Amino acid sequence: MSKGLITVLVFGALVLFGGVWACNKRNSFVGLRENARAQWQQVESQYQRRSDLIPNIVATVKGEANFEKSTLEAVINARAKATQVSINPENLDDNSIAKFKAAQGELSGALSRLLVVSENYPNLKANQAFSDLRVSLEGCENRVATERMKYNDLSRDYNKSIQFFPGNLLAGGFSSMPYFESDAGTEKAPKVEL
Repeated sequence: MSKGLITVLVFGALVLFGGVWACNKRNSFVGLRENARAQWQQVESQYQRRSDLIPNIVATVKGEANFEKSTLEAVINARAKATQVSINPENLDDNSIAKFKAAQGELSGALSRLLVVSENYPNLKANQAFSDLRVSLEGCENRVATERMKYNDLSRDYNKSIQFFPGNLLAGGFSSMPYFESDAGTEKAPKVEL
């Protein structure tokens, strides 16, 4: 074989290898982005599960106690607001996540007040249905936290992949995924006074 033919073959092999690598890298960006979007759907699913459980809690509380009307109304109104806010996973951004967090945070606060106030009603605390619902709600909160953590992990992996060299040379058209961050002040333990 002549030197010219060997040079052309080596150059052709390098171009072919580079092209295959570039295609695989772009496809990995798409895969990582779609994994993060799918995980966001899991986050929303767990919030929906929590929202679906709330009417049962409210009905149980109403049936068992002459309960504080303002607390129940706050839970019902917060649930209504939270179910109206949804995010298209194709358009995840910091602003849409902030709106979603605000609505869900209001609901979380109302639920916390409901559970605290329920401690003043011994019949309600002894009611097995309420106890079961409370345990279910606590489980929902744990699942929400787990799904948010998974979403942040997948978003981090995707964000790193589009920023690391040499992949960042091929990441045109891919924007970073926002993270789900905790609310300000949540790093401090709440003070409970009885």
